[in-house]
Amino acid sequence: MSRTHKALLRGLLGLSLLLGVMALADLPQLWLRLRQAQPLWLLAGLALALASNIVSALRWRALVQWLGADMPGRSAMRWYFQAMGLNALLPGAVVGGDVYRAVALRQSGESAMAASASVVLDRLSGVWMLCVLGALGALASAPVLAPWAGVPAWALAGLAGLAAGLGLVLPWAGIRHLRRRAAPAHRWLAALHTLANQPDTGPRLLHQALASMAVQVLSAAALAAGAWALGVQAAWPAWAFAMAPIFLLAALPVSVGGWGTREAAAVLALAPFGVDAAGAVGAALVYGLYGLVQGGAGALAFGLGAERDKNA
Repeated sequence: MSRTHKALLRGLLGLSLLLGVMALADLPQLWLRLRQAQPLWLLAGLALALASNIVSALRWRALVQWLGADMPGRSAMRWYFQAMGLNALLPGAVVGGDVYRAVALRQSGESAMAASASVVLDRLSGVWMLCVLGALGALASAPVLAPWAGVPAWALAGLAGLAAGLGLVLPWAGIRHLRRRAAPAHRWLAALHTLANQPDTGPRLLHQALASMAVQVLSAAALAAGAWALGVQAAWPAWAFAMAPIFLLAALPVSVGGWGTREAAAVLALAPFGVDAAGAVGAALVYGLYGLVQGGAGALAFGLGAERDKNA
């Protein structure tokens, strides 16, 4: 099967899933919620999503510099938001844009290793804190989630707390392990070994952790603000928990731009908190539209004056 046929198949699969979820969510109710959306909350959500991605672009730049490469701030912003536009149009919600970022950095004169490693490690940094925040949300929401999971609340809270703790500790333990080992032959492990043995590794890893946590907190707030615009109410821990499955499933390369998988995940993740299907689908749709708006407007804005990047 050709790449074109595969892309078409994923697009049809995502569209079918999206339409199916929307139909189950009661289309008239969903349309009513979207029509009556509060503009101020929609704008607040867009501003929060924009702030999240600006921090994310700067985090990527810091990681590039940690790898010994160079990338002007304007280039980081431009390539990141252009990648967002691609993510909204390609299978999965991150893969196509990540490849674009790596290629753009490589074509700017940096090494292939720095270009590819920066994107992969940047994505892992985001997933790292997404899972930690999701586990903390599950910990705080254990009494609500336990009946749905069919386990005692104390057991769910214990597992969530353990997952959050391990998530915070493992990267630091990995750095210590790499420092004690001789430089491996594999180029990827060798690159990680080099990072681990730099004198400022501790502060740089802490910077990545704090930036990633800021990105995820801002993303959760954007998701919540978009939902509030539709009249969907849920406690903060609910959004911290729900964002993990929503964002992770949206990244699966089984649909275009995460459309369909994101909405289906929202219905499942928010149901324990009393959010009806129409509200959950509406919140996910609004968040997806935030990405489309940013990918188009952001790439256009940061793309202007691209020749000045060399002098930034």
